Amino acid sequence: MTRFVLGILAYVVPTFALGFAWHLILFEQYYKALAIYRSDIIIPFGFLSMLIQATIFAWIYRATFARLNATLLVAWAALCACGAALSWSFTTIAVAAKNVMTSVPDYLVIETAFTLVQWIMVGPLTALAFGTLPPSEDRIRTSTIAG
Repeated sequence: MTRFVLGILAYVVPTFALGFAWHLILFEQYYKALAIYRSDIIIPFGFLSMLIQATIFAWIYRATFARLNATLLVAWAALCACGAALSWSFTTIAVAAKNVMTSVPDYLVIETAFTLVQWIMVGPLTALAFGTLPPSEDRIRTSTIAG
């Protein structure tokens, strides 16, 4: 359970920090020019969304990537590729398809960049949180250390 919580934190902490800095500080004027976001952003909704995503991505990592007979680097790369593609589909493409904005191409550029930076941060942290041992080996190793 500790690894699962660490996996959730590996997503939530960097995503929240990056999201806050990226959208509300570094590129605030860029997003204002896109006229896509409300003026009174509801940060708790954004945090809740990240928490839900984090839980799902941690579950996916535990169920698939952590069981690979692979190095942390390979697990990290696989998670980054899959996580970035999935995130990009619902945070960039879907939003561009249904939201009013001044420039869809400009939105696609900035949000694609955000997704890449996000997963470059989240991928290795998640891989480190879980390691790559299958759950049965992890339980054996943990019980041996504890006992």
